[in-house]
Amino acid sequence: MKRIDNDPGGASGAVTVRGLVKHYGATKALDGVDLDVREGTVMGVLGPNGAGKTTLVRILSTLLAPTSGRATVAGYDVVRQPRQLRRVIGLTGQYASVDEKLSGRENLYLIGRLLDLPRKEARGRADALLERFSLTEAARRPASTYSGGMRRRLDLAASMIGRPAVLFLDEPTTGLDPRTRNEVWDEVKRLVTDGVTVLLTTQYMEEAEQLAGELTVVDRGKVIASGGIEQLKARVGGRTLRIRPADPRGLRPLATALDELGITGLAGTSVDPESGAVLVPVLSDEQLTAVVGAVTARGITLSSLTTELPSLDEVFLSLTGHRAGAPRDTAPAETPEEAVAV
Repeated sequence: MKRIDNDPGGASGAVTVRGLVKHYGATKALDGVDLDVREGTVMGVLGPNGAGKTTLVRILSTLLAPTSGRATVAGYDVVRQPRQLRRVIGLTGQYASVDEKLSGRENLYLIGRLLDLPRKEARGRADALLERFSLTEAARRPASTYSGGMRRRLDLAASMIGRPAVLFLDEPTTGLDPRTRNEVWDEVKRLVTDGVTVLLTTQYMEEAEQLAGELTVVDRGKVIASGGIEQLKARVGGRTLRIRPADPRGLRPLATALDELGITGLAGTSVDPESGAVLVPVLSDEQLTAVVGAVTARGITLSSLTTELPSLDEVFLSLTGHRAGAPRDTAPAETPEEAVAV
């Protein structure tokens, strides 16, 4: 079966989603989601617990059938062409899914063979990924003897053994130590450099900023914001002016003087002794100009003056009313008749 063409009116790309809906009885896990992911990029999908992130990944990876709507991945329809699609995607879910009775090397070799890799290539690919994820020394041990972090790394290696065109990472680094998390990030960056497209759901704002070129924020099954990280920060609004006086002794007097001007909003100023700076929240260009003018008029010598956009965590809170940090969605498990036929 040939790949189908994307909707004429939609943007072409590695992943195209139009009007995707998924109902669990009266609950709408997805409620008309539209999404476009360009080839060779990382799309970060953020949202509070139960927002629909995992449901979206399950549908796009053919593990769950949508109630309505349409989605194509790597040119294949997720409902009508699931067999072809599974050969060009990789998936790492929220929990490691390796065979504990097999060794690490046997797990990867088996998956390679299931993906129709020749024996020699499957062995070579398995060995390369074991080395890349620091599992070579444990390669011949049963996976049941692996630590949680080691199993997670093996699971990630398994999702990459077939050199997927599109890789779905659903909370891929939850529970990993910082060193292992950095190893995963490095591998994802290498894959993108090689042209792989990644759709990433994550609870870590740092992870999203490290990896994602664009973000989609979902809440209650709907897309509530999308765009580049800097675009979303600008959309939320509000900047922080960081003023560092040349003389550290002028730090608190400067903060007091600015507070007395009454131009910095209700939040007022704050002092960051560690960096030796006064932090001034500004909500408009007029406020920014007034603060800078006041500093200049008082003849205060500065060593630096910079503006900072809100953090991604602040953007997330502003858009959803929730803080990031929930480890997984709470969508009900699909029943057999809801799953896409294998």
